[in-house]
Amino acid sequence: MSSTVRSVLALGSNLGASNDTLVLAVADLVEPGNVRLHAVSPVVRTKPVGGPDQPDYLNMVIEVETDLGPYELLAHCQAVEDRHHRKRTVRWGPRTLDVDIITYGSWTSHDPALTIPHPRAASRAFVLQPWAWMDSGAQLDGRPVIELAAEAGDLAGLVPFEGV
Repeated sequence: MSSTVRSVLALGSNLGASNDTLVLAVADLVEPGNVRLHAVSPVVRTKPVGGPDQPDYLNMVIEVETDLGPYELLAHCQAVEDRHHRKRTVRWGPRTLDVDIITYGSWTSHDPALTIPHPRAASRAFVLQPWAWMDSGAQLDGRPVIELAAEAGDLAGLVPFEGV
């Protein structure tokens, strides 16, 4: 039996029934049993960062425990995106579902296919603020996530999502 690793995943959606998509995606991510849910952040509404004009996003962060290797976890996350009709046509464009691996234990990688920690996470409030709410002691690259969130340029456009 392999050891387990804690991983932080960021989920976002701005096409279709985004809130429903996020709820279903969390269930799909933990469905096989080798990915177990440890913590869930609140959902936030955010303005899009980068990319073309598009609708606001709903974003959240989850912490999972898994015995999948990092590339297996990436393949699993991409399969869940595909299950929710994710199309990769425009970089940072609108999407039904985006699942990013933010951290994978203490493992680091500079592989273009899987860079860990996520290369832009430390500057994105839509990842950092929900993560800080989920885990007030979280750190990224040796810095408190709550401090990174306070410095993020997109923090002003983030609001808690209360549902409809």
